[in-house]
Amino acid sequence: MRKKLLVGAMALALCTPFAPSNAVAKSSVIKIGEVNSYKAQPAFLEPYRKGMELAVQEINDAGGVSGKKLELIIRDDNGNPGDAVRVAEELLSRERVDILAGSFLSNISLALSDFAKQKKVFLLVGEPMTDRLTWNGGNEYTFRIRPGTYTQTAMLIPEAVKLNKKRWAIVYPNYEYGQAATAAFKQLLKEAQPDVEFVVEQAPPLGKVDAGSLVQAMTDAKPDAIFNALFGADLLKFVREGNTRGLFDGREVVSLLTGEPEYLDPLKEETPDGWIVTGYPWNGVDIPQHESFLKAYQARFKDYPRLGSVVGYSMMHAIAAGVAKAGTTETDALIQAFKHLSLDTPFGPITFRSQDNQSTMGTYVGRTKKKDGKGVLVDFMYIDGTDPAFHPSGDEIARARAKN
Repeated sequence: MRKKLLVGAMALALCTPFAPSNAVAKSSVIKIGEVNSYKAQPAFLEPYRKGMELAVQEINDAGGVSGKKLELIIRDDNGNPGDAVRVAEELLSRERVDILAGSFLSNISLALSDFAKQKKVFLLVGEPMTDRLTWNGGNEYTFRIRPGTYTQTAMLIPEAVKLNKKRWAIVYPNYEYGQAATAAFKQLLKEAQPDVEFVVEQAPPLGKVDAGSLVQAMTDAKPDAIFNALFGADLLKFVREGNTRGLFDGREVVSLLTGEPEYLDPLKEETPDGWIVTGYPWNGVDIPQHESFLKAYQARFKDYPRLGSVVGYSMMHAIAAGVAKAGTTETDALIQAFKHLSLDTPFGPITFRSQDNQSTMGTYVGRTKKKDGKGVLVDFMYIDGTDPAFHPSGDEIARARAKN
């Protein structure tokens, strides 16, 4: 009975019509316009889309929000900020959507956030990690599910400090996310270990890694340890070349995102053992909320979920919960409803903080291991996003947001 009530409440929250200045009662559906880089980033976004679809099915099957069904209208942004803004405009003007959602790449999320501010429309992003979404560039119209770059990097620092390594090499994609991750890692590690040195940095353009020269430059610097923020195809090239040239032999590696199934799966036999990573151990999360989600996901898609699946699923249920709390899809009411909004996710309960519109979803930190020909996450622990040790103070966040 309790499970039926939970699914009904989550579904109730997700299926409500929202358009700027539209009340729920004035429409028979909630139209959510979702903009994302499906063609450019399929590894994460195909499972993400499945997570959204599962949530929509649950919500609509349970009767929707106030009896209104959810309609999800999806557009591809071609991995381009200009295209993202163009299709967002089309979703508002032609499709008459009530809420905007989505984005994957940080630069695109910033363009959409600025668009939402100009149009005074509610925007919920799931995956982009740039801190400018919620801190020094944050606005009242934009909320986010997943932890930001600073927070997720900070959750790796205690493990990096335990290594007690002095000479570090760093590699990252040269755009907003990679730059921010590197800045946070250097700042936080230096504060915890003042004698640390950063002996080399490699910053290839996203999707254009020259792995041979990059690995050689890092090898020549003779670091004791490596911090990596590459992902996707760039990560695969880096690992393959690093394995070939022995870059990782006898060296510890701390790696952001690498423990996510989206990026571990393609590595297969090339998965390095023992990297300290953030990720998602889909078959090891032992809480009722995740067990229910996993069972439903596997039943529908005959596959296991990736982190994108959790993000997409949680994002849709958050929209539902917010509309249910607001009792309307009017923008100002939704903004107020999302402040301190709490809901269950496959990772457990989360709450949106009022000071920065960021949810308290946490992150799994563990080590990589090659098992049965594929990469898995082992020795992991969940780090709760409510822990203030992994965020700037409330005063610092307020000052950063005031600058916008």
